[in-house]
Amino acid sequence: MKKLLIALAMSTAAFAAPASAAPASAAPKLKIGATVYGLNAEFMQIWTSALKQHPAVKSGEVEVTVFDGRYDALVQQEQFNTMITQKYDAIIFVPMDVEAGAAAVQAAHDAKIPVVGSNARVNSDLLTAYVGSNDVEAGELEGKAVLDKIGCKGNVVIIEGPIGQSGQIQRLEGNQKALKACPDVKVLEMQTANWSRAEAQKLMENWLVSHKGQINGVIGQNDEMALGAIEAIKAAGLNDKDFAIAGIDGVTDAINAVKTGDMASILQDANAQAQGSLDIAIKAVKPDYQPQSPIWKQYPSMGWADGTAKNYLVPWTPVTTGNADQLLEARTKL
Repeated sequence: MKKLLIALAMSTAAFAAPASAAPASAAPKLKIGATVYGLNAEFMQIWTSALKQHPAVKSGEVEVTVFDGRYDALVQQEQFNTMITQKYDAIIFVPMDVEAGAAAVQAAHDAKIPVVGSNARVNSDLLTAYVGSNDVEAGELEGKAVLDKIGCKGNVVIIEGPIGQSGQIQRLEGNQKALKACPDVKVLEMQTANWSRAEAQKLMENWLVSHKGQINGVIGQNDEMALGAIEAIKAAGLNDKDFAIAGIDGVTDAINAVKTGDMASILQDANAQAQGSLDIAIKAVKPDYQPQSPIWKQYPSMGWADGTAKNYLVPWTPVTTGNADQLLEARTKL
């Protein structure tokens, strides 16, 4: 009997040992989703890569899932529904449409899931915060680059982003601010190419025919479209350096085009926007969280503000022949 009791005691101890040896309670991995307007072009690919390189993701503290919105607000709405049903802890939102995206934010808010806006704005006061850049400022900067090169005289065309997206709305506002300072400049055409290089090339091909010899400058609201305009100019047998051309984002081909004097560009830091958004999203779920991304030291003007501010604006960096190689080198580390 004594031997049996000893055996039972040892058996019970052995059964209990794993529980007592394990941590009292391992912190559950946070599940955070990001729906972005589209992944066809380089900028959002860089943004997505940066999100996945965040220290909290690499350490396993956070699991991130990125959804391709396929340039369709309805698709993004369905992606929100999926994340709500699957009880994601937080959502990062790069919306296709400034108005249509509000319903998705409302649905997440009703489900008590925090939503952090990034890169593009949505008309909702229910966002936990917004992490992006001032698109009005960028539009004015690129407009000024084109207008300075043509001496505030002549004719320009404006290639817009998707109508109704905040980037298109705000960059156009900036373009128009720059144009007000040059009343002698005429805008010959203004149409959307939906952030697409191929669509912009077709537009520019048509404009070079319908306004033969009249176009002096091209204001592309992103780099992809500015690069499409350059391809159209070259295909027409013209010298692109005879035109003033500018874009926004600082994608790789645009940085190289700045180096060769083909265009002007302004870097929009996708890395800072993505990683800053994730830090804010984690903070919304874990109140004692401290930011792990190095971007807060890189841009001290943003100010962490204990993760409670409503707007975090990443500064723009004009691309120059002096900083182009440094920017390209930084990109290889993403």
